[in-house]
Amino acid sequence: MKLSRPPSAQTIRFRLTLAYSAVLIALSALLLGGLYFALEAFLDPKPLDPITVNKVYKDAHGDIKVKPGQVIQAAEISSIQSAVNYQTLQTLRNYSAAGMGVLFLVSLGTGWWLSGRALRPVRRITATAQEISATDLSRRIALDGPRDELRNLADTVDDMLERLESAFLAQRQLVDDASHELRNPLAVIQANVDAVLAHDDTTPEDRAQATAIVARAIQRMTRLVEDLLASARRSSPAFVDADVDLAAIAGEAAEEYQLLAADRELRVVRRLSPGPIAAGDASALRRAVDNLLSNAVRLARGGSELILAVGSRNGWAWIAVRDEGPGIAEEDADRVFDRFFRAGQRQSPATVPSTGQRRAGLGLAIVRQIAESHGGTVALHSELGVGSTFILWLPERSLTNTTRRSPTPPVEDPLGPRIAD
Repeated sequence: MKLSRPPSAQTIRFRLTLAYSAVLIALSALLLGGLYFALEAFLDPKPLDPITVNKVYKDAHGDIKVKPGQVIQAAEISSIQSAVNYQTLQTLRNYSAAGMGVLFLVSLGTGWWLSGRALRPVRRITATAQEISATDLSRRIALDGPRDELRNLADTVDDMLERLESAFLAQRQLVDDASHELRNPLAVIQANVDAVLAHDDTTPEDRAQATAIVARAIQRMTRLVEDLLASARRSSPAFVDADVDLAAIAGEAAEEYQLLAADRELRVVRRLSPGPIAAGDASALRRAVDNLLSNAVRLARGGSELILAVGSRNGWAWIAVRDEGPGIAEEDADRVFDRFFRAGQRQSPATVPSTGQRRAGLGLAIVRQIAESHGGTVALHSELGVGSTFILWLPERSLTNTTRRSPTPPVEDPLGPRIAD
């Protein structure tokens, strides 16, 4: 039967104490042992070797006479010195053994105190970690003291907790926003089903109108779910990069959106320079182009021109989508890529096209995520009342010996400035 050790004997503090005591005793034994053997070799100690001699006396004439039958123990001076050294070493050995026993007990107490003091920050880290829950990540260790390994460990844990808190807050915000965006189309569907589609006496015109409204609501929900899935898929570690022909995926996207653009009397102009190759996921990059085209088709002014272009510059491949829509205010240029932010929500109603279609604001956030996960970025050039140009900048794979990639993508619009009407 295996005997279990008490909990205190399984702690790091207990093992540190034993290690401290063992090292101290071992060093003491080496020191005292070395001193003992050095003295033994130098002093040549030996036990006393007495000899027996007869007692003598002087008679009246000064002659030395032997007392018959009376003897005494005597020794040579050198033998007495060796005996004194021997006895001294014996005493030193006995006192050293007793002193090491006392030292061992003292070292156990001292080691227990020192290890407890050294591990005090670890107990503080453990206590803080035990108080942290999935719903409250606001606690921090905030360890003070010298900048040692434990302080660095505590600071690292604090940084990790801060990143986790930010991630959880972002996730919670995403869930809240997604639930809010899904609640509206669900309410629309429920209201139309209850008011129109569930009744047999509904006129064909009302039924057709309700069906169209429900179809648009379902389309909104579908696009939101697709955006969420695209975001999760691109964040997956099981992602494999491959060479992607940007002109090919832009051309496919333009073909699919040709009919949607024609419904709004938009003219799609393609400027697809062959050659730019990027390393990444073709499906994800196609998704980014789809989102940009969808926004452009939805917001562009009816009868206007929509430009889809592909090219490369300074070692960066790019895909650009230009529309003649309401444009985006300068103060919204950075926020337009945030989740569930709609361009134009700060503008006056007169500048926002009344298309009857309002997409959940995940499309541009997905575009930015895809661009950044490919080592690139997305840029915006916009002017209120004129239109917007979105550019996906990606590291070009097909570089030549004479072409070098600049550290950052160019800041100018690769399509050039707009020409006034």
